[in-house]
Amino acid sequence: MSEDKLSCGIVLVRSSSDGYRTLLLRAYHHWDFPKGLLEEGGEPLQTAKRELLEETSIESTEWTWGERFIETGPYSRGKTARYYLAVTEQKNVVLSPSPDTGEPEHQEWRWVSFDEAYDLTAPRVRAVVVWARQIVGT
Repeated sequence: MSEDKLSCGIVLVRSSSDGYRTLLLRAYHHWDFPKGLLEEGGEPLQTAKRELLEETSIESTEWTWGERFIETGPYSRGKTARYYLAVTEQKNVVLSPSPDTGEPEHQEWRWVSFDEAYDLTAPRVRAVVVWARQIVGT
């Protein structure tokens, strides 16, 4: 797969009094996990971590379930998305401006249950929600 067609992201979860919550970001009408394109010579996991930091300001993550990942089928002009699974205790999210445009890439963020994540996301992303939920065990 060419690097310009692989998007790398993180399904980020945190424990709350209501159980596990996962972070979703909204761009226009689309909810998804933090992710971005793999740059030439880049490594997928490092790209996912970089995108998480750039898009949310969250840098404290634990890899409780190792470096396993899931990939979605092609979408949006043939791109594939690869998602890793990580844990954080950080609750606050800052939607940072894009280094390219100076504008935030997302309009909103939410910590949601896996049920809510399933309901908010597109079919391509729902498979990722189901995968993450099975691993987390909720």
